[in-house]
Amino acid sequence: MEEEILAKAKKIKLLLLDVDGVLTDGRIVYDSRGRDLKFFDVHDGMGVHLLKKAGISTILISAKASAAIRPRARDMQVDEVFENISPKTAVLDKILKKYKLTSEEVCFVGDDLVDIGLMKKVGFSVAVFNACPEVKRVSSYISLREGGRGAVREVAELILKTQGKWKELVGFYDN
Repeated sequence: MEEEILAKAKKIKLLLLDVDGVLTDGRIVYDSRGRDLKFFDVHDGMGVHLLKKAGISTILISAKASAAIRPRARDMQVDEVFENISPKTAVLDKILKKYKLTSEEVCFVGDDLVDIGLMKKVGFSVAVFNACPEVKRVSSYISLREGGRGAVREVAELILKTQGKWKELVGFYDN
């Protein structure tokens, strides 16, 4: 892996995630009552959980609201959820101030055009494998896995391994 990517991952103290297309596979299914359903990957949730155990916070930022987001956020124990945010850069300064971080200490994972502005402002920008070409062009790293199919877990592992925290976390479960 490129040294530049590893150097960026080593600095990360906060993970920002888009929801649709990153934590989900991008499909939105409506039931007969008009409620939306989303499909989340359990491995992504474990990745977020492992980051939290290692002291790295996670925040979800979505351009739209959905009743499915908050229950999943609770399950994953994310620190905050921002919905109906456009542009997504609108909350960055507030987040940096609250968490006392610089933009270089933040990773954002996105997949579509609404993510480009925020990707350009953080230290480590990640496009999921199935992101649109414009997002891939502005990203520091393109995941090997698709959104909603383990891309977040891949990013979590990359950060934790680069920071030397992975073995200790695995050891917690190996008893």
